[in-house]
Formats: sequence, C-alpha cells, structure tokens
Amino acid sequence: MTRMDALRHLRDDRGSILPLVAGYGALALAVVLLVSAATSLYLERKRLFTLADGAALAAAESFDLADVRLTSEGALRPLLDDKGVRAAAADYLEQAPAGGLTDLRLVAATTPDRLSAEVTLAAAWSPPLVSVFMPEGIPLQVTATGRSVFD
Repeated sequence: MTRMDALRHLRDDRGSILPLVAGYGALALAVVLLVSAATSLYLERKRLFTLADGAALAAAESFDLADVRLTSEGALRPLLDDKGVRAAAADYLEQAPAGGLTDLRLVAATTPDRLSAEVTLAAAWSPPLVSVFMPEGIPLQVTATGRSVFD
C-alpha cells in the first residue's frame, strides 16, 4: 500500500456512523430503563401511601361511642388511644389488598393528640429490570394522618 493509498484510506469515512448508532442505542436503552424504574418507584410509593391513608382513616374511626366527649367549644370529639389505633390499622392491613408490595409492615400507629390517628408503613421497592444503572432495591416509608370529625 502506498502512502497516497494510506491517506485516502484514512480520509474515507465509510462505517464511521456505526459507533455513533451503537452509542446512542446504549444511551437510549439506559434512559428507557431509568424512566421505567422511576415510574415503578413512583407508583409503588403512591400505592403504599394509599394503603397508609386507608389504615389511618380506619384507625381514626376506631372509637366507641362511649369515648365521644363534648369539648369546651360544644363540639363532639372522639377520644382515641394508641392500642385501639394500632389494632384498627393492623386489622385494615390484613383485609386490604397489598397490591404486590414487598416486605409490607406496620411501623407505627399512634394517636399524637387523642383526636387523630397517625399510621406509618414501610415496604421495599425493587426495580422492574435490574441493571447497572439502578440499585437492587430501595426501602420506602410513608406516614398518613386521619381524623374523625362530627359535623
């Protein structure tokens, strides 16, 4: 091969688009994996929060009529206790569909002011497709508050 043929060969750009296509293909695949994982994480958190919200509502309504008191303003308010709130939240979680939540557990169910119920749930999230771009799993924890009010 002469020097002129070598220079002509170096200036030839045939096949130079293939590395760009491969690079952009890999980038597009990585973006699709990240977006699908982020969407899955968002939906899993919303599902967990919906479950916690329902448990808090059930716990806020876990009073007996004997526990309803008349306040100084003349309003009726139910008085809750931690034991009843926790039992009602646990009962709700046993009956409610978990929707595929992994490692679902009741972290706390208390009544901070004896008028409202605060429920904290935890679960684990795993990405739909495990890849080098996403961790194997992320722990999720949400807290919801519910209050019963007589109008």
